Amino acid sequence: MAVAQLIHQETSERQFSFEVLPPLKGTGTERLFNDIERLCELNPAFINITTHHSEYVYRELSDGRYERQRVRRRPGTIAVAAAIQQRFGVTVQPHVICSGATIEDIEYELLDLQFLGIRDLLLLRGDKAKDDQTFKPTPGGHAHTTDLIRQVQRFNAGFFADGSPIKNPGPKFDIGVACYPEKHEEAPNLEMDMQYLLEKQQLGAQYAVTQLFYDNQKYFAFVEKARQMGITIPIIPGIKPLAKLSQLTVVPRTFHCDIPEPLAREIVKCKTDDDARRLGIEWTTSQCQELYAHGVNDIHFYTMGAVDSVVEIVKRLRE
Repeated sequence: MAVAQLIHQETSERQFSFEVLPPLKGTGTERLFNDIERLCELNPAFINITTHHSEYVYRELSDGRYERQRVRRRPGTIAVAAAIQQRFGVTVQPHVICSGATIEDIEYELLDLQFLGIRDLLLLRGDKAKDDQTFKPTPGGHAHTTDLIRQVQRFNAGFFADGSPIKNPGPKFDIGVACYPEKHEEAPNLEMDMQYLLEKQQLGAQYAVTQLFYDNQKYFAFVEKARQMGITIPIIPGIKPLAKLSQLTVVPRTFHCDIPEPLAREIVKCKTDDDARRLGIEWTTSQCQELYAHGVNDIHFYTMGAVDSVVEIVKRLRE
């Protein structure tokens, strides 16, 4: 069943979905598939697979100078999605992003996905390069997720990006997007950021998945404001359990979200990563239980570095 159908179906059943990363270049898929096998035992509604296009690195030359080069550390999103779908029989949702891709690149991605029978997409702009102050689109690419949605919708309507007709259009893609309860890092304010979400809905987005958060009140306030603005699509909470002491500072800096004061106060009491992992399991379990109490039945977990914790949390929630 397509992701949009799973989310929209009238049911009181509580569903989980998981995000995974393609393996680093050259490391193979054994560990990833072992993790997915464990996650599939939890009967997920779907698994989405991140996309990481090229990024800049600096390599030292023989004369001591440094050269800026683009490298791609995690290739294979479409291949990994197809392998998961075939091997585990679970609905997959690869990310398709603007970053690092031309319009033509994206068109070929859509064709490959269509050939593979994958119809669920999470459309994102993607991260800016680490050294850039603002996002810089690839020459010949898109600057915004809204432009990417328009391209996919043209493809769905039976036309390539250049306007030429597709002789055999095939099944249409379903579209999910991201949203940010604490606003996107580059947005001037939350209200303007939410206007972009409204525009994504108007262009055809069928649901949204939030950036991770640790304070449910921010999610509840975000959903309430979204409904007041006319945003009616489902907004799935994205959750990531803390698993290491270092994440007290790394997570807010990387994902631009606050650690609530009660959680931060408990983290600083932890002596080891195991202490932090146990705290993360307790906090996230309580967080999910509060979401349930407010009528939320679909929860999305970011599993990177936290598969053990996610498995334990889901088991607790099902007890």
